Amino acid sequence: MMNVEDVMRLSPVIPVLTIENPADAVPIATALVRGGVRALEVTLRTPAALEVIRLMATVDGACVGAGTVLNAKDLDLALNAGAQFIVSPGLTDALAAAATQTGAAFLPGVATAGDVMRALDHGFSHLKFFPAEANGGIPALKALTGPFGQVRFCPTGGITLATAAGWLAVPEVLCVGGSWLVPQGALDVEAIAAAARLAAALR
Repeated sequence: MMNVEDVMRLSPVIPVLTIENPADAVPIATALVRGGVRALEVTLRTPAALEVIRLMATVDGACVGAGTVLNAKDLDLALNAGAQFIVSPGLTDALAAAATQTGAAFLPGVATAGDVMRALDHGFSHLKFFPAEANGGIPALKALTGPFGQVRFCPTGGITLATAAGWLAVPEVLCVGGSWLVPQGALDVEAIAAAARLAAALR
């Protein structure tokens, strides 16, 4: 089982995927991996999400995780579907305990210094800074890295191809999350592969 830092170092960008149709799962994952992006976050925001995780997990080279994990039930369902890492928008004591018990590679969300301190109390030092742009952007994250220099971040929320490099230039940032690689609408695997190549080249 990979640890969370290993996952974060697989690709400079972790695509945040909200997929309605399971038939799109394998083509999307294949295109992303072909473009050099291996860590894929499937959000639990659609009825198809768990099936999408199961299908994407069959794609060679893909490391598939579950996002929008809100509680222990979500966590168990995602792991049973084959998720190799877990991403949450925030952190509760119950979810922290469940993640620790399973030993899952877990990336909990934080927005404030208090959130970071709570995460550290639970033993988590690799964190998702969310929502990144709405929460003050790069200056806000840099302010957090001062007192929390041991923490490594994956900023997510509002980041684009044009702004990703700025975030990745912060030494404490190992990767960013982004939804731009797979836009909503008609499936275009060549466009997805091209977007993945640009993302993979950011670092």
